[in-house]
Amino acid sequence: MAGFDLAVVGAGVVGLAHALAGLRRGLKVVVLDSEAQCIGASVRNFGFVAVTGQKAGQTWARARRSRNIWVEVAAKAGITVEQQGLLVAAQRPEAVAVLEAFLATEMGADCRMVRPKDYPLRVMAGAMWSPHERRAESREAIPKLAAWLEAQGVRFLRPVLVRGVAAGMVETTTGPVMAQRIVVCPGDDLQTLFADQIAGLGITRCRLQMVRVQPQAGFRLPGAVMSDLSLVRYGGYACLPEAAALKARLEAEMGAELAAGIHLIVVQGADGGLVVGDSHHYEDSPSPFASGHVDAMIFKELRRILPLEGAEVVERWQGTYANLPDKAMVRLAPDAAIRLVIVTSGTGASTGFAIGEETVDEMFRE
Repeated sequence: MAGFDLAVVGAGVVGLAHALAGLRRGLKVVVLDSEAQCIGASVRNFGFVAVTGQKAGQTWARARRSRNIWVEVAAKAGITVEQQGLLVAAQRPEAVAVLEAFLATEMGADCRMVRPKDYPLRVMAGAMWSPHERRAESREAIPKLAAWLEAQGVRFLRPVLVRGVAAGMVETTTGPVMAQRIVVCPGDDLQTLFADQIAGLGITRCRLQMVRVQPQAGFRLPGAVMSDLSLVRYGGYACLPEAAALKARLEAEMGAELAAGIHLIVVQGADGGLVVGDSHHYEDSPSPFASGHVDAMIFKELRRILPLEGAEVVERWQGTYANLPDKAMVRLAPDAAIRLVIVTSGTGASTGFAIGEETVDEMFRE
């Protein structure tokens, strides 16, 4: 196939972010994917661009930049921003102490403590509001983003299996695709391309349990909602000295939830439905079987926070993503003209657009 300036392997949110960065540079871009439509991690999550609570430094900076790009592109691509902001509901005084310490950091700018009784919460010790977050329905936003990119001139080849990548060429089941630069965004497919390099990183896979709940008519959240368990999981909170006391109390009171990697996130769509999760199980080959016990623990935490009597579960599913405990993402250069980019945390939607800009700037800076 005729040559491109940039070929992107993978049409999840990270791949599309690289395609967008190439498009903005005026490059001739092609995206290749083995599926006819996105069915992986990018559409199995909350569609939540989380800024507040991201680990201080580069991850937090990437989240802020990615949020701004999301807002700009959503308007152009016809993507509805369903929610803005984040409400962190603190059930324990130790959690309030973490939030107050967070507000004293650079990352707490424009966030504030609020009165829990002003929100649809059960009795809480305190609450913090952040205006920084944005949320779209991921199963709708990712296809719309791809369609908009295609309308702007990005070429999509799907479904097509990529068999190999070498300098200047992507080998596929339908023939070679020539490109000056190539970016491979495999998500949690750790075996198909560059398996040797990936194996050396020690990446595993994380499995999540998710549900969609339909509350009674008229129930509305002001924004996304998190709870105490999130404060010992998200690096921007968990790295604070005040988080140690909260973690010790949670280990005593909610040891089973911590062992299952549960922390509560609740987001809401235009139809009123709530996407609720999640748990975290680390497996080289994620089990296809969801645990009813884990779902029950998630629901118990949900009902501790929100008054959802009569709410019904309408969908259940599992997500997966690549995971490294000590790195939010990796970017390797198997060749001067090739980059392998893997977000190794649950931050692809939150940081992917900034990562795409960094990669494309690095490859085409001359």
